[in-house]
Amino acid sequence: MPDQPSSSRSAGVTSRLFGQDGPGRPVTLFTLVNAHGLQAEIMTYGGILTRLLVPDRSGQPADIVLGHPTLADYLAGTPYFGALIGRVGNRIAGGRFVLDGTVFRLATNDAPGNRPCHLHGGPGGFHRVHWEGEPLDRGGGAGVRLRYRSPDGEEGYPGTLDVTVDYRLTDRDALTLDYRAVCDRPTPVNLTQHNYYNLRGEGGGDILDQVLTLRAGRFTPVDPGLIPTGERAPVSGTPFDFTRPRRMGEAIDGPDPQLRHGGGYDHNWIIDRDGPGLALAATAWDPVSGRRMEVWTEEPGIQFYAGSSIATTRPGKCGRPYRARQGFCLETQHFPDSPNREDFPSIILRPGQVYHTATEYRFSVR
Repeated sequence: MPDQPSSSRSAGVTSRLFGQDGPGRPVTLFTLVNAHGLQAEIMTYGGILTRLLVPDRSGQPADIVLGHPTLADYLAGTPYFGALIGRVGNRIAGGRFVLDGTVFRLATNDAPGNRPCHLHGGPGGFHRVHWEGEPLDRGGGAGVRLRYRSPDGEEGYPGTLDVTVDYRLTDRDALTLDYRAVCDRPTPVNLTQHNYYNLRGEGGGDILDQVLTLRAGRFTPVDPGLIPTGERAPVSGTPFDFTRPRRMGEAIDGPDPQLRHGGGYDHNWIIDRDGPGLALAATAWDPVSGRRMEVWTEEPGIQFYAGSSIATTRPGKCGRPYRARQGFCLETQHFPDSPNREDFPSIILRPGQVYHTATEYRFSVR
């Protein structure tokens, strides 16, 4: 992205105009820099993290998240690169749920290879809206606070939802996301963030030799439409066992029916938790660069998606379109289709309650 003059500054945070969205509103790009030179860029369109610079074992920084060089590319549509997604991340079967005896019908996504469902908050979800942003100047590192008011009926959801998301790049070399929301009517809420990572650097080839560990002894199997069946299956003895470090591509093309449903990995794992608060959910490591990322979260689940359906026509920041399996996602979340599963942890927020959850991505080298 070309350098432009800064329009404001605040303790490791700069901001500049990045362009205008479809309705002609100005889109601001915030740049966060911590004490060690890690850098993140977040824009107010979609709450999208457009850039994340992290050094390798020799100290050379690289951008490790997939994305596009211009706002026009994002406006044309992407597979949720770097976006905040909600109200409900992941899938809701058939785009419908029942809440307090009332049936709600949501906007549906008819993605190739999937049965119609409601995905990531719908086609006009949080990844497509304008967030208000302001720098954060508290504690170590640098941060930005994003706010959005989702009106009653947006994408079919009941009630007005006021959402705040804080991105912070800490001086402990962690990217933290802190989510809060309140509502005026009961409504489901399951917020997450949709970075596609390549620890070798975006445009650095596929991610199949990068190594993943998931602190999860069970996962939620899916039907051919990628909707959970309700089962909580043990991973032991299956291609879904990442309880010890394993190459992401080691078994990805195997004959397991679950792998065929997802075209590889696109499933929710149930995090092994010792109690409430931040818990280690996943560790990813690239043997070539040495970059290592730990995912800590307050959520009960994590979606590992190996990027098998990536196929962009517009160029990535590397100058070339991205292809399948050139990035992976680790989305912290409540389980998919939770509004239709009484046996899954509830995601219903009611008036007077405060939705609050946090996730932290910690970076190091090995």
